[in-house]
Amino acid sequence: MIVWVAMKTKYQRYLNNNKNINRGYRKLIVWNEAIDLFDFVKRKLDTLKGISFKTKAQIEDSALSISSNIAEGYCRRYLKENIQFINIALASLGENYSQIFALLNSDIIERKWFEEYDIKHYSLENKLIKLNRTYLEKSKNNESWKKDYYIKDIYEVYKSDND
Repeated sequence: MIVWVAMKTKYQRYLNNNKNINRGYRKLIVWNEAIDLFDFVKRKLDTLKGISFKTKAQIEDSALSISSNIAEGYCRRYLKENIQFINIALASLGENYSQIFALLNSDIIERKWFEEYDIKHYSLENKLIKLNRTYLEKSKNNESWKKDYYIKDIYEVYKSDND
């Protein structure tokens, strides 16, 4: 079962606009947590002095890659591809942790911030693992990804203006 959430953000109105079947990833808890993790990391990186542009860019890229791969996998609309993109998101999450841990180990970031980061990271990591296990189980049972799109309220909730 996929868990959905309404993201609480100052940009909520954008997430409520222009709904269609391809934008359903915006309701996924993992996508929302990945967006939050990127924001958390980016804000910290913007405060750091003495860190190279290249290092900063690599850390930002790995953090941004998580939500991007969740969205791309979802939009592929095929279960096996979605599984692959969740794996890529997990790989980016691991890469980001390694980079942030290196900053901690080098005393570039403080422990308190890292501990908060680690809680966010761990939460997202566990949810992505669980989501992928669910998708793998569906795949083993030969369930169709497209079947997941037919939610009982889909027509009412995502009705386009042209209908």
